[in-house]
Order: sequence, then C-alpha cells, then structure tokens
Amino acid sequence: MTDSIDIVIAPKTHDLGGFEVHRVLPSIQRRMVGPFIFFDHMGPATFPAGKGIDVRPHPHIGLATVTYLFEGEIMHRDNLGSVQAIRPGAVNWMTAGRGIAHSERTPAEIREAPAPLHGIQLWVALPKRHEEIAPSFVHHGADTLPVIAETGKTVRVIAGSMFGVRSPVETLSDMAYASATLAAGVRLPIPAEFAERALYITTGSIAVDRTSYAKGQLLVLKPGTEVIVQAESDSHLLILSGEPMDGPRHIWWNFVSSSKERIEQAKADWKAGRFPTVVGETEFIPLPE
Repeated sequence: MTDSIDIVIAPKTHDLGGFEVHRVLPSIQRRMVGPFIFFDHMGPATFPAGKGIDVRPHPHIGLATVTYLFEGEIMHRDNLGSVQAIRPGAVNWMTAGRGIAHSERTPAEIREAPAPLHGIQLWVALPKRHEEIAPSFVHHGADTLPVIAETGKTVRVIAGSMFGVRSPVETLSDMAYASATLAAGVRLPIPAEFAERALYITTGSIAVDRTSYAKGQLLVLKPGTEVIVQAESDSHLLILSGEPMDGPRHIWWNFVSSSKERIEQAKADWKAGRFPTVVGETEFIPLPE
C-alpha cells in the first residue's frame, strides 16, 4: 500500500444472464466504509429489445437503499405506494427502517428497443437510534443535486456535504457521497473530513502517491490526511465517506441490523407474509432457505 491507501478491494463479479453485477462491499477485506455496508456496481450492459431487469418485491430492514444511475432507467415500486422512475443523475433514497418491501424493474416502454443500464446501488446502515424508524421513500431529480464544474473536472454531490456544497438529500448519519468526472491529468483533493473514506473507480485510471489504480477497484483511504488523486486518463470515480458506525452490523440477505434477533424476526415476518404488499405487484422473492 501507499502512504494514503489502506486497502485495495477488487469486486466479485456475478453474471446474471448477460448482465454483470460487481459486488464491492461487504468484502472479506472490509465490511463497511462509514455507514456504507453494501455496494453493487451494475453493468454496464445493454439489454436486447424485450429484456430488462426484474427484481421482484423483496424486504429490507435497518438500512437505506441508494440507487444512482449513469445510464438507463429503473422503475421503483414499494409498499408505501411509491411509483418512481429513476434516470441518470437522480437519486432514489429509500429508508427501510422497521421494514419495507419494494421492486425494481425496467419499464415496459424502455423494453421496446435495446436499452443500456449502468449504475450503483448502495446500502447505508442506519444508526441504532434510527433502525426502527418509519419507512420512507424520497426521489431527488438530477437538477436538484449540486454540481461543481471546473476545467476538466465535474463533481456532483449526491448526499451529505463535500467541497463546500451540500446535497438536499437528507441522511440519518454524518456522511458524504459524491460522483467525480476528471479529464486526464486533472488533480482532485479528497478532504479528510471523515474518519473513513473510499474511492471507487468506475472508468479510467488514477494515481495516488504515484501508484496507478484501474477501474473496478475500491481504494480505502487512510484516515486523517487529505489525499490527492490524479487522473491518468479520462476517469470517473465515486467518493464515499463517513464516521464509523455505532457498533457492528449484521447482514443477512436484504436485512441489516445491530441485533441478530431482529434479523430473525424479519426473516419470520417475510416468510409469514407479514410485510405489506407492493402496489401493482403480484410476485415476490421467497425467503432464501
């Protein structure tokens, strides 16, 4: 490692029938970065006409799901009655709290022609005092998120505060999440505002402390000092940061909690059909056995 990098994580890639998902967190090397406990890089992929993603209704507790797309469109539905398409640059932030069920599908009209899909889904673990909060869903359009545009550099602050601007997305813990596009040769300082920070390279390559890192790597930064990133080619990266969680978290399937017993209760509730149904859906994903 270098003076700035603590761990480098390469994701595990799963092929879901022509659509690749790269699982970055949790990892054997690092389970969480701040409150970020789950990180999937979806695609890039192009579905043939008539095809798309079909994630049937499934449950969550103890977390917030954060969907952010670079290309394509996904329709979100949940048991609160939310029906919301998400498109590139926008944010779907769903707080599961004590329990929610939702589905994610490619809209019918998008399936009429070949369609791309490329994006990130994160889970943010909730602080103990908020784990049983009432579920909620909020959509923020791309035009509502602050953008810092300079020569060769564009940074969109998705959540929290970074580089002197704050996203309107409300969070339940102190954290920041941003998307940065850099032209070759451009430098970007990563502030040391939070104890835990990581960079994920979606395209291109960057250098930190004169060491090169390529797309598909998560760089977990050492705490306490500003880190300078230099783009070696035209690059895009995501910046994740936050304070350590207030104790360990357990994760099983789609459930996150500070209590193993609470996860067992959620498993029993889903299996017994005690979660509310998702509006407009008749299917569901059974509890894994």
